[in-house]
Amino acid sequence: MRYGAVGVSGFLLVAAGAGWAVYEKLNRNITPDTDAAAELKRYEKERPGALVTAAQNILLIGSDSRAGEGNRRYGRDFGTERSDTTMLLHLAADRRSATAVSIPRDLMVEIPDCLRPDGTRTEPDFTLFNSAFAVGGSGCTVRTVEKLTNIRVDHHMVVDFQGFKEMVDAVEGVQVCLREPIDDRAAKLKLDAGTQTLDGEQALGYVRARKSIGDGSDTERMDRQQHFLGALVNKVSSNDVLLDPTMLYPVLDAATSALTTDPGLANLRGLYDLVRGVRMIPTDRVQFLTVPRRSYVYNANRDQLVKAEAERLFQRLRSDSPVEVTPERPPGSGDNAGKPDDPPRTPSVPPTAPAPTFRGNTAAEDACA
Repeated sequence: MRYGAVGVSGFLLVAAGAGWAVYEKLNRNITPDTDAAAELKRYEKERPGALVTAAQNILLIGSDSRAGEGNRRYGRDFGTERSDTTMLLHLAADRRSATAVSIPRDLMVEIPDCLRPDGTRTEPDFTLFNSAFAVGGSGCTVRTVEKLTNIRVDHHMVVDFQGFKEMVDAVEGVQVCLREPIDDRAAKLKLDAGTQTLDGEQALGYVRARKSIGDGSDTERMDRQQHFLGALVNKVSSNDVLLDPTMLYPVLDAATSALTTDPGLANLRGLYDLVRGVRMIPTDRVQFLTVPRRSYVYNANRDQLVKAEAERLFQRLRSDSPVEVTPERPPGSGDNAGKPDDPPRTPSVPPTAPAPTFRGNTAAEDACA
């Protein structure tokens, strides 16, 4: 019995030591974004407050940086990163729904004065949204989104090309359905029509490609990105990933290695608290949509907000009110809705009024439908 007790104790110590080593490795994988934290602290007084404290708003930023291992193959590194993809993820206070709102990179917005990497500051400017990340990184992007929406951004995450690929490979690929074949030399992507399981390299080309797919617009590319992320959510939520340690650890390792986050999320405890609250959200309540916008009045290659519809959406998110999405563009929204000089307004919404509907999709939708 003594020998048995010693053996069991030794096993438990080894197991505990191994578990702690894994925890520490994953914990060290995450990069804290201390520069952004300092910038946001400096401007704390001008940032919007949270109307519903239990709700969470997280800014997801996809960087097109060519710096670092694995990223240089996608082009030359000119020392400037841009936000290739930006989404504002709203987690409802009751954690029964999640809404991700894409912000077009070519949207014309007011960018505040921001801190450059060399320590100098920019002047406020009215220009393309993705210029915020180029001149001032994630801190400038957060401040720009808060100025645009009047929504408090509680956390932010940045992932680059290599990190995105590793996350897709960790779940052993993501399935999509293609209505027509793709042959895009710029994106290094060649796929047949029909159901395809994309590895990390193919997935990166798929969400980045534009000119060779559909009408070549950034609008269609954002729709494709949203559908792909919905498929990724479905894959990660499946029991094949969550209940298989041989898959779960690579997923956790890839996810933590891919992320640069605000200090509040730059540890496993912070990420666990976040994931614990959202893991039970049904996929039909994980919604994706794009901020209502139209062609910029002075340049058809740029976008501007449809102010009334956009403010309606922002007000719903600020107050943690329900938002519904539909694959079809509802009457009175989108490119033909509103006038460019419509003043922003916050509509009065009775408690019993139906939730407004915006063009979008859910993670439960089949891309082949």
